[in-house]
Amino acid sequence: MTRFKRLAFIGNSLPRRCGIATFTTHLQQAVAASRPDLDVSIVAMTDQGHRGDYPAVVRHQIAAGNIEEYIRVAHCLNADGTDVVSLQHEFGIFGGVSGGHVMALLSRLNMPIVTTLHTVLASPTDEQREVFAQVIGVSSKVIVMAQKGRGLLRGVYQMPDGKIEVIPHGIPDYPLVEPDAAKSLRGFAGRPVILTFGLLSPNKGIEVMIDAMPEILKTRPDAVYVVLGVTHPSLLARHGESYRESLMSRAELLGIADHVVFFNQFVDQDTLLSFISMCDVYVTPYLNEAQMTSGTLSYSFGLGKAIVSTPYWHAQELLAGGRGILVPFGDAVATGSEIAALLSDDAHRQAMRERAWSESRSMIWERTAERFLKVLKSAVRVERPHKNGATKPTAPAWDRASPPDIRTGHFLSMCDDTGLFQHAVHSVPDRHHGYCVDDNARALLLACDLNDDPAQRLPEPMTARLAAFVQHAWNPDNGRFRNFMSFDRRWLEDKGSEDSHGRTLWALGQCARRDTTPSRRRWATALFLDALPIVKTFTSPRSWAFTLIGLDAFLQENPGDFRADRMRTLLSSRLMRIFSFVETKDWVWFENGLAYDNARLPQALIMSGRSMGVPEYVDAGLRSLRWLMTMQTAPEGHFRPVGSDSFGDLRKQPRLFDQQPLEAAATISACVAAWSADGDATWKSHAMRAFGWFLGENDLGVSLVDLETGGCRDGLHPDRANENRGGESVVCYLTSLAEIRHLAHQRSEARNRSAIPTRTVRTNEPVSQLNRGPSVSIAHPETANPLFAA
Repeated sequence: MTRFKRLAFIGNSLPRRCGIATFTTHLQQAVAASRPDLDVSIVAMTDQGHRGDYPAVVRHQIAAGNIEEYIRVAHCLNADGTDVVSLQHEFGIFGGVSGGHVMALLSRLNMPIVTTLHTVLASPTDEQREVFAQVIGVSSKVIVMAQKGRGLLRGVYQMPDGKIEVIPHGIPDYPLVEPDAAKSLRGFAGRPVILTFGLLSPNKGIEVMIDAMPEILKTRPDAVYVVLGVTHPSLLARHGESYRESLMSRAELLGIADHVVFFNQFVDQDTLLSFISMCDVYVTPYLNEAQMTSGTLSYSFGLGKAIVSTPYWHAQELLAGGRGILVPFGDAVATGSEIAALLSDDAHRQAMRERAWSESRSMIWERTAERFLKVLKSAVRVERPHKNGATKPTAPAWDRASPPDIRTGHFLSMCDDTGLFQHAVHSVPDRHHGYCVDDNARALLLACDLNDDPAQRLPEPMTARLAAFVQHAWNPDNGRFRNFMSFDRRWLEDKGSEDSHGRTLWALGQCARRDTTPSRRRWATALFLDALPIVKTFTSPRSWAFTLIGLDAFLQENPGDFRADRMRTLLSSRLMRIFSFVETKDWVWFENGLAYDNARLPQALIMSGRSMGVPEYVDAGLRSLRWLMTMQTAPEGHFRPVGSDSFGDLRKQPRLFDQQPLEAAATISACVAAWSADGDATWKSHAMRAFGWFLGENDLGVSLVDLETGGCRDGLHPDRANENRGGESVVCYLTSLAEIRHLAHQRSEARNRSAIPTRTVRTNEPVSQLNRGPSVSIAHPETANPLFAA
């Protein structure tokens, strides 16, 4: 393919007030004029809650903080047959940590991406480096506007030179004119005019130029400094016009207020060119060298202006060799001296003007558009690099309507007369590591899940053995469950982790409701109540979540139990409180990082909120789960669980590996709970995709499951599956399979499901949601609970 037909620009767009919006719009217009047959559109970034009044060329808008909109637009661009995307990248215009939300869009695009970098940082933070690496990694070509950018990309980011193109900032094709007519139009006839334009903010160094004016006025007492531009919208939103007012006060204190004029306007291009035309000297007194591109500098250079600037990167390059004058950062004396000299030397100033105009002709938008189109065309011919270095899945899709049969051969081989072994060497049980209550509680949950079908139930002695392990783990002396046991049946601790205690309560709650033996249901009820009180001292959110899921089952069987009701109110309010404290528009989560069993947190809120009749809990659970699913969806659309290498990372995109069955199992259960809550069939699709991870729909295209034995590998490394098949993995696979089989066998989806259903039981609800207890009426989820103070 050598002549593409559809091009989409992604960035800010006029009438939004910023330099990238101006650049994107003018580049789009120049490209459209150069290729009238090309279907050109813009995807405009907007601030949350501020939908712009855009022209028709803007076909899509994305609220920067709404990650679902990035995903929606990616699907639209793919569906529209867009041939190539031109991304305008600047960290601040995209949502998420260091603008990381943009990867939700880029990673899903089927077409080549050519990225224009408006900023290249020499010393990025870890988060900025990670996001930047992802952006340039999915880009077929990268464009910078100065050679300094090329050097940074090669030296700091190790980008191959062949992937980088340098195309200077475009400028309008405007004749070299004398300033007199424009001065008369603006009321400055006969006066030397110095100009700065752009969005006002403290990094622009306007105060330095104001401090330089007394030096200029010594030789040119009629000079005037014109500052054109509105206050930067972000600064205006936070501090109003205090910065502009401080600049005006500064001029008054220096006694030069009559020589400093502010035009608080965001002007169109014709008005802007008129202002530039009237100035004798254009000045950019910016305070920071790390500015790769300045549209204001390019425009003034292109109109043939004598320029005085601080030596930020773009200015160093554009004004080198006498094409302008560079002064030190923050040096008002040097700035004033150089400008005064230029205003006093007409011949020097005119020579500088003519040289700037002549050397800028290669930068006019028409030439810029031609160079962009050449790069875009070359990108279309080159296969797009695969994202994140992962191998595209190659396993065939599994039949959603007919999931595999449940086979328990490997599970049973992993058990002895004590319980379920923790680990295996390949498929052989590893006695060296013994047992743990975590895995045996999971196995008891599996026994409950398989009770609905007599043909699939675990052997009765096996279920009894699992219950016996849990009973033996109970330590009445401290009210806690022990966790680790050696092969010779010695407990290795007096108490296990909070999470293992919560998971055991979850198993007991399900056993109390769903075990086939009345006597064992009574046993589970009694032990559940004995082990419950200590949880109020726990600080682990996952222990709260596991307990809440167990409480949901327990209270369905024991709907009037006051102790359980109080604990559910306490724990759910705690979970909601940490979510409310941590959540931002970019990080919709309970903690500042993602770890293990993540989906259990929203699952617990969804289930508790439904049963308690608290819509806010349900909404928070659904919202956080939607966000988690975006974090757990690979560019190709398959499920990608949070890798264990991510554990401990604060507010970062999850790392790819190692991936574990625990995460897939948790996600499936949470999505089933979400579907039961709001009836959105998307949740069923999410659950099916997560289950597909077991069967080869993953980053390596490798099935983790032995369909004959029901064994499951322990996870995915970057280059291979983990061939060991331990207790946790096999239980996660089998419990997930039980849920997926139930979904697949539904005769029809529930219709007209309310967000918080009534007590009526629907036989077509997922297994884990049946026989739900009555709602609990509470005045407030925290203050109504006397346990909360404890």
